[in-house]
Order: sequence, then C-alpha cells, then structure tokens
Amino acid sequence: MATTTCYSYIDCPLGRMFVQGDGQFVTGLFMPQHKGWRGPDASWQLVDAPFAAVREQLAEYFAGERQQFDVPLKLTGTPFQQRVWQELVRIPLGTTITYAQLAQRVGKPTASRAVGHANGRNPISIIVPCHRVIRADGKLTGYAGGLDKKEWLLAWERRATTAEPGYLFDIAGMSHDGRAGNQLPNIAAKSDPSYTMKDQHPRS
Repeated sequence: MATTTCYSYIDCPLGRMFVQGDGQFVTGLFMPQHKGWRGPDASWQLVDAPFAAVREQLAEYFAGERQQFDVPLKLTGTPFQQRVWQELVRIPLGTTITYAQLAQRVGKPTASRAVGHANGRNPISIIVPCHRVIRADGKLTGYAGGLDKKEWLLAWERRATTAEPGYLFDIAGMSHDGRAGNQLPNIAAKSDPSYTMKDQHPRS
C-alpha cells in the first residue's frame, strides 16, 4: 500500500515554512523560497494534525527555550548523504564547524566538496542543522534556504545560548521585559534508501 504524503505550513520569524511527512515521520522541512523546492504534489494531503509536535518544538526553538529536537525524522538519501546528515544533528546549538571538519567526522577527510554537496541536499532545515557548517575562513556559503536565513539562524542561536537565565529574547530583538537585545540580521521577505532518525541528541 502506498504511503500518503501529508504536508502543512509553519509560520516562524523566517516566514512560512513548508513541512511534509508520512503521518509518523517528518520527511521534509523547507524554508520559504527554498532552492530547488517545487512545492507539494497534487496527490499530497494538506493536514495539520501530524505536525503538532514539530510545530510546538519549532516555536520553543524560536523562543529560545529548546536546543534539541526529538520529533521522529526520516530522510531519503544515499548512504554517504545519510552519514553527513547524522553528523549534522550532533553539532550543538550555538556552535559551527567547517566543511573540512565535517568531512573528517564522516571519515572522508579529503571530501570537503562532496560533504558540502550532501549538506546542501539536506531535506530537513533547522532540525538537521546544516546551517551550522561554514567555510574555513568563517564566511557563509551553500545554504539552499538562503544565506540571509543562515546568517539569521546563526545569530539567533548565538544569542539564545548566551542569554542569562530568565532573560530570554523574543524574535523582535527585545527581551521579555522590554529591554533591547542584540539586533538580528534582517530577512528578505526517491529511489534511494531512507534513514530514520529518532534519537537526534549530540554524542556526549
């Protein structure tokens, strides 16, 4: 029996994100104007209920209240892509690594270019944090969701991890008691095997 693909939309500070899944697993989470994303197929079903958990956890993330996600994921890709994506979920919030470091972590130290390509093919934004991979010189590149959004996410995560307890910032750059916070960057308005991620916590 064919699996029905469900989809919905999630509003966030970056715009309206598109989420898709099979009713049990999240299989895609895309930014507005995501490069290469063509939108839902006519046979897919627009429904909100299967995405209640991911919607709630993203809201907590953007409120500075969540650093790790535990919604069940299923990513379709080659074995090499899956290895890269597994390593991405081990990058802690508020930190970055280089493409060379990511290549070393997947056991292919000379494959920085291939790692970058796999990183760019990640189908689940934010939860599988491909935005936390940067160039060796610190410059941002290779983000299908848009470099402005990558810059925003990294700035938001740095601020969320350095805020003092009880002094969380909202999305507008103000603290909950009205004090000004650090300003965030402005945002402009399957034949392969599947890999299932249920435990996405970084290794200790």
